Amino acid sequence: MLVLLLWLFYFPIFATGLASPKPHIIFILADDLGWHDVGYHGSIIETPNIDRLAADGVKLENYYVTPLCSPTRSVLMTGRYQTHTGMQHNVLVAQEPKCLPLDETLLPQKLKENGYSTHMVGKWHLGFYKWDCVPNHRGFDTFFGFYLALGDYYNHSRPTGGHWAYDLRDNDKMVAKDYEGEYSTFLFARKSQEILWNHNPDVPLFLYLSFQAVHGPLQVPAKYSDKYVGKIDDEDRRVYAGLTTCMDEAIGKVVNTLKTTGLWNNSLIVFSTDNGGAANHGGSNWPLRGQKGSLFEGGVRGPAFVSGPVLKNSVRGTVNRDLLYVGDWFPTFVHLAGGTTNGTKPLDGLNQWQTISRDMPSPRKEILHNIDHLESHPLHSSSEPFQDPSLFDIRISASIRMGDWKLLTGRTGANFWTTPLGLGYSEDNTEHGNPVLFNIRDDPEEREDLVNCRPDIVHRLLKRLHFHNSTVVVPVHLKHQKELSDPIFHDMAWSPWE
Repeated sequence: MLVLLLWLFYFPIFATGLASPKPHIIFILADDLGWHDVGYHGSIIETPNIDRLAADGVKLENYYVTPLCSPTRSVLMTGRYQTHTGMQHNVLVAQEPKCLPLDETLLPQKLKENGYSTHMVGKWHLGFYKWDCVPNHRGFDTFFGFYLALGDYYNHSRPTGGHWAYDLRDNDKMVAKDYEGEYSTFLFARKSQEILWNHNPDVPLFLYLSFQAVHGPLQVPAKYSDKYVGKIDDEDRRVYAGLTTCMDEAIGKVVNTLKTTGLWNNSLIVFSTDNGGAANHGGSNWPLRGQKGSLFEGGVRGPAFVSGPVLKNSVRGTVNRDLLYVGDWFPTFVHLAGGTTNGTKPLDGLNQWQTISRDMPSPRKEILHNIDHLESHPLHSSSEPFQDPSLFDIRISASIRMGDWKLLTGRTGANFWTTPLGLGYSEDNTEHGNPVLFNIRDDPEEREDLVNCRPDIVHRLLKRLHFHNSTVVVPVHLKHQKELSDPIFHDMAWSPWE
């Protein structure tokens, strides 16, 4: 009995179903990576390290994010729909006094409660107008990265008006000039490696590696894009392919460091994109419909997998087709940490560890892709049968998945299919203003609209949208504070100003 008590005292994680100490969790987030932009989805783009990790882990083939960067990151950090934090409309912009609400409890805070050392490297994009908003003031022990998006990969600056301003931090310190000329993908991999080299293996680690790649601008050392000369004719697609292969190499370096430091044997790696690929920057979501910013599958369904020795042999090398969502990582990781979600606001994420590690059925039956009151579309006469105020205003941009069914209303975003090589469009991008309904299991490419064939399903999903609409925090976009936020007042750097 004494031995048992001592065991439970020193290894409380045993209660979570793991027979080992709390795992090191490495979450790798790619930016704007398309469904068809990894080798294991049949892409011409070479991603050997990603492919190897995916092949040795669990591929998540029915996994969803949101259509855009900031909303997805908000869901990841809070475990709550973007509609519950007011983050559902577009991305956060530089000079707006807004950030992920400060009354939200973030994932690194919960992990720290359970003994984790927490580190972030790379892109934040959840607001920075005051110091309380930035990662190293919101649960991360350290932060090396940038606050915004669209920065130069080499000089780590971002344009504003007629000039450029720096955007690269080591915790609170602006360090862009110190790393000028070092390509950000390699830089972020190197900084991640330094964290691993210096980490005490007896302390559980959470590393959030949020790459700038493969987001525009399309910049990459020539040797990576040159690999695709003669294979990809479209120049943007060719450079994008180089960006992706370069990121893959960086991931390989991080994994090798996990192995050489001895951390690998108790590590779990999760890889995800933040939204669908952007066709105008070389990405492809073929054969899925739509792209970044769209509520069609190409905008919200992303490549993702879980890998690492923490997984049992019985599930390694498998494909999981259960419904999973980016918000599920919050409760799943807290579970792995041996903690509880007490103290958070009501979560929309679900603990998926049994689904991933034991191939048990997913507890998730529904995903609210979005409700955005700031986006609407005029009604056509054919929509009138579904315009019932007691249900949901179908002029509002929204989408919901329930079981195999998916409904889209209002403005949907790009609705074309992007061919994988030439980046041509197989359909035009005309929005017709009608609600559309698809059976995603039978028709993952969203080619057959069943809205008129199954009005019963439409009404059922409209009722669910009505329910979710009653909980929406409508986003408020505040006037840009250019006089206070202009980098000219902050040594030509993007900095908190309140």
